[in-house]
Amino acid sequence: MGLLDGKKIVITGVLTDASLAFGVAQMALDEGADIVLTGAGRALRLTERTARKLSHPNAEAIEVFELDVTVPEHGDVVRDAVEAKWGCVDGVLHAIGFAPESCLGDDFMAAPWDDVAVAMHISTYSLKMLADAFVPLMGEGGAFVGLDFDNQQAWPAYNWMGVAKSALQSVNRYLAKELGPRGIRSNLVAAGPVKTMAAKSIPGFALFEDTWDGRAPLGWNVNDSEPVARAVIALLSDWFPATTGEIIHVDGGYHAVGA
Repeated sequence: MGLLDGKKIVITGVLTDASLAFGVAQMALDEGADIVLTGAGRALRLTERTARKLSHPNAEAIEVFELDVTVPEHGDVVRDAVEAKWGCVDGVLHAIGFAPESCLGDDFMAAPWDDVAVAMHISTYSLKMLADAFVPLMGEGGAFVGLDFDNQQAWPAYNWMGVAKSALQSVNRYLAKELGPRGIRSNLVAAGPVKTMAAKSIPGFALFEDTWDGRAPLGWNVNDSEPVARAVIALLSDWFPATTGEIIHVDGGYHAVGA
């Protein structure tokens, strides 16, 4: 019996089989869930191709729906499609983030508001957009889980994406407050650095790779996304019924120690 037996899970953010969301999707299937994926824009075809790499007897039948979080109507369309397919949703993974080039790198002051607004819309407000789309299909025990990168401090090169992640943490708390009376949870997993397509777009990411393992008390493998997936699956399951508004660190303990 799997942790997610019978649960219906919506998973965003699967681009390649190196994506953190791909690891979550695979583990959700292994733990007995039914899943659908979402993709957007030019990356939609990439998500469709990657879905076929999932190890499952019916991998070819896993549906991929278009969901651009900057288009409000997409939320309505996807909700209707998922309702027609399943009738309900038990859990949603938020694995969505993007920042224009000016928002990353060495010059924090370089980013104009228009670019910052894009980063905040896609990386932060999107969590609320997913709630708009799927809360109507959720009952008591439903769960949102978002992928995060801890921002208790400023990081080299991360810049406005770091600001967007800090705002995501705030949105998570307010969603927990708003959805708690319905029995719906909202939590984040603050992951250590893992080699993904998204990570490669961050200037200076190699600095995280080079220092994380040596400083993390438990050590850290930038090529292993399984610990992150395990935490997400646990939060989507019924094993954390009284946990919401939380940020679970899956980073080898890096966040807990000083230099």
